[in-house]
Amino acid sequence: MHESVPIILINLIFGGIVMGQTDTEARKDWLAKAGILTDALPFMRQYAGCTVVVKFGGHAMGDKGLFKTFASDMVLLKQVGTNPLVVHGGGPQIGEMLERMAIKSEFVDGLRITDKSTVEIVEMVLAGSINKSIVAAINEAGGSAVGISGKDANLITVKKLIRSKTDPDSNIEKVVDLGFVGEPTKMNATLIDTLIVGGLIPVVAPVGLGEDGETYNINADTAAGALAGATDAQRMLMLTDVEGVMDKSGKLIPELTIKEAYQLKKEGVISGGMIPKVETCIEAVRNGAEAAVILDGRVPHAVLLELFTSQGHGTIIRKE
Repeated sequence: MHESVPIILINLIFGGIVMGQTDTEARKDWLAKAGILTDALPFMRQYAGCTVVVKFGGHAMGDKGLFKTFASDMVLLKQVGTNPLVVHGGGPQIGEMLERMAIKSEFVDGLRITDKSTVEIVEMVLAGSINKSIVAAINEAGGSAVGISGKDANLITVKKLIRSKTDPDSNIEKVVDLGFVGEPTKMNATLIDTLIVGGLIPVVAPVGLGEDGETYNINADTAAGALAGATDAQRMLMLTDVEGVMDKSGKLIPELTIKEAYQLKKEGVISGGMIPKVETCIEAVRNGAEAAVILDGRVPHAVLLELFTSQGHGTIIRKE
């Protein structure tokens, strides 16, 4: 922890004071906001020195206000002693570039079929424009971020991902060739440790080097989960466009064990696109992360609400 509260935290908490208030109103407002600082301090101590992996994607990446807020929040985490590790997606941006290049793209179970020409575009967009824009935003907010991809220093080694799909007409299971789509097999956590010790905020593009020497696209959620496990992260925070896992009545489930998550999947409560997200969280926890959280990235300061308040903000998944 730093000896004094960081300037960025002061601005976050006290920046909302309304001009033109009476002295009494202003005093009450300041006291209320000072209370927020007091309440947050125990949580800041809890996460001091810990690694928190944040998967950044969805609506938050496309909204300028949320994008800027996210960058400031990453700087705040670093300033109060927490070590953020950002892993980002970029599906919509990749889709736009492929369309501009007149390259058709297909999906299987949410994964983009990636041929040789497509993976070149994927790497250019993810490790290039998107990665560097996030780095620039964090640096502009007062931090020191460095952009890397899974190929740098063999951060993420992958193998070709194999998917099978059942033909609805014949009920025959067929293997689908996804092309250059990989799943992590080996992680170089030492690289992340080195960057963190150097006071930097790593921003990782989910592109990895295959065991065959080829470049592979990696699902951003999967990459974040693998890095969270390899770095023994205190938390993996998966920013999504939903509040978290919902029960049968549509109410947010604040906490789940791995066993409970599997039961909800069996009952059909966890279904569709939420299945791979929950499975990624489970793998992260099984491989070393203390807990993983699915939370709504559309909410400003979602990360801070989850880490530094007693209420939390999404669905947390733990071993027990």
